Amino acid sequence: MQSENRFFDDLAKLVNGAAGTMAGVTREFESNARERAKEWIGGMDFVSRDEFDAVKAMAAAAREEVELLKARLDALEGKAGEPVTKSVKATKPKAPDAN
Repeated sequence: MQSENRFFDDLAKLVNGAAGTMAGVTREFESNARERAKEWIGGMDFVSRDEFDAVKAMAAAAREEVELLKARLDALEGKAGEPVTKSVKATKPKAPDAN
């Protein structure tokens, strides 16, 4: 009976060792997979969250500025009675000085 207990003790130690080894292999696999994913994503043209947020804020500010400029343009056009257009006057070229 003593030999059976020893057999089961050895078997339990073996199973515990195998479970520990499997846990280590799993951690190593996850670490390697995470590193490979970082390398793969790093090779692509992705932006960081900070860069994305900065550009998003710039776009929102530009939209607000456009709305303000549209309102100013509408107000100017309303005051003038007709749309404001740029007119370019033709200028005569200067004659070269005859010295």
